[in-house]
Amino acid sequence: MNAPSAKSYFRAISGQANKADAGAPLLTDAPLSPRPKREASRRAEDFYPTAQPEAIRALFSVDGARIRECGTVWEPACGDGALVREIRAMGMPCCASDLVDRGCPDSWTADFYSCLRSRGGAIITNPPFSEINARDGHGRWLRHTLTMPGWDYLALLLSWDWPAARANGLGKLMDDQPFSWCYLMRWKLDFTGEGNPAQRNAWFVWDRRDPRGNGRVDPGFRWLDRVDARQEVLL
Repeated sequence: MNAPSAKSYFRAISGQANKADAGAPLLTDAPLSPRPKREASRRAEDFYPTAQPEAIRALFSVDGARIRECGTVWEPACGDGALVREIRAMGMPCCASDLVDRGCPDSWTADFYSCLRSRGGAIITNPPFSEINARDGHGRWLRHTLTMPGWDYLALLLSWDWPAARANGLGKLMDDQPFSWCYLMRWKLDFTGEGNPAQRNAWFVWDRRDPRGNGRVDPGFRWLDRVDARQEVLL
């Protein structure tokens, strides 16, 4: 059997392609998928509700027993109550607070930084990114939480690449007090409601009862699939 001829390839790279080849579609002519739209500026108080219930349902599907051991959950950035409603619907007591009243049932208004002790044995929240990132918030939301007594389990819903930042002291904080494990979501959350979510998200978990010990332990990595109350896994 004769090998395929490479003449057309050499004609193409030498600029000697004939006219018949000129009309052939190139890979660069293929239509490109539009890039997700990005907001020009962040919303007031960095309010991006976790409207998709699968995020918290999936977390409870893997860590539910551990969370229930804590007795009560505190959601300190409750917003309109998206996470709170799901947690309570699963039979878990959940205290709820936020800097601004956005209509979450049975919640109170409080500045998170004025709270010196956790209101629950577990803290589960989607924190304002402007307060926890390295560039703007200098990680101060996390720093305040990690120094706060009263909790054993902490789960923060953040972008997957968030812990890679090292500026403004966040890198050292993560080195000194790394999370116990993270759950990388194998689907994308749409925080804006505009479609085309641009980022991957994960639950980052600090467990003060981690049997591996606290501090300076390499974090664990775990997958997380969408789970709905009506069925086990959503693809």
